[in-house]
Amino acid sequence: MAFIQLNEFRNREIFPGVRIRAPHLKNLMLSYVELDPGAVVPLHQHPHEQGGMVVKGKLRFRIGNQTQTLGPGSLYLIPSNVPHEVTVIEGPAVALDVFAPVREEYAYENEQIIDEET
Repeated sequence: MAFIQLNEFRNREIFPGVRIRAPHLKNLMLSYVELDPGAVVPLHQHPHEQGGMVVKGKLRFRIGNQTQTLGPGSLYLIPSNVPHEVTVIEGPAVALDVFAPVREEYAYENEQIIDEET
């Protein structure tokens, strides 16, 4: 399957006010993130590389020892194992994250890996 309809994937709340839909291939995951006003993704880190773009709203990102406010069209890159956190400062907000490799804890049992051959 080369094309995705987001409404075919169920929302999963990963933090209060933060919901994702996360289709993926074997080694790459997209995560459509919806954030309520004032929502916080607490400081955390993971072995996955992460990149993304703010689609809607304004988010305050802390990546390592750097903090910036990002709005629509702003991109971010987070290396493996670097602590980071996000706070919605104008919302609701939407971001699109990309993870490599796939974050297994975000992969849904009922949402199969997309067949790379179709």
